Amino acid sequence: MISQTPSPTASTGQDAGQGRQFTVRLSSTRRGARLARRLATQQLAAWGWSYDTRASRSAAQLVAELAANAAVHGRLPGRDFRLRLTHSGSTLRIEATDTRVERRPPSPADLAPPLPDSETGRGLLLVDALADRWGTDEHDTLTKTVWCELVLRP
Repeated sequence: MISQTPSPTASTGQDAGQGRQFTVRLSSTRRGARLARRLATQQLAAWGWSYDTRASRSAAQLVAELAANAAVHGRLPGRDFRLRLTHSGSTLRIEATDTRVERRPPSPADLAPPLPDSETGRGLLLVDALADRWGTDEHDTLTKTVWCELVLRP
C-alpha cells in the first residue's frame, strides 16, 4: 500500500504546450512495473478519470504492458525506467523510457503474433489493440521511449 509520495523523482505539473503531465522514475523490476500501473490509475483519478471507467482500465493495461516491457526487456542493472503520462485535450499519451536502445520492439506494421504455445510475446499485441496509436522513439544514444496514445472516452 502506498502511504506517502511515491518517490523523490515523481513530479506532476501543467505545461501550457503539453497539458497535464505526470512523470516518475521507477526501478527496472517487476515491482517497479506494478507500481507504475498503480500510480497511473491514481493520477488518472486525480485528473477526473475514476478507476471504474473504461478509459482508466484501458490506460492501466497500457501502462502495465509498457512498464513490464521496460522492466524486463529494457533493463540494465542499476538503471531505472521513466513513466510519463501527458493528458492534453481528450488524448492521454503514455511513455515508458528505458536504457536499452539496442533492444527496439517491432514497429506496429511489423508486429506478428507469437506461436500458439508461446508463453510470451503478446504484450505489444495488447498495446496495438487498445491504443489509438503507438510507436518507439530514440531521443539520444542512451535511451529509447515506447509510447502510446489513447483517446479518453468516458
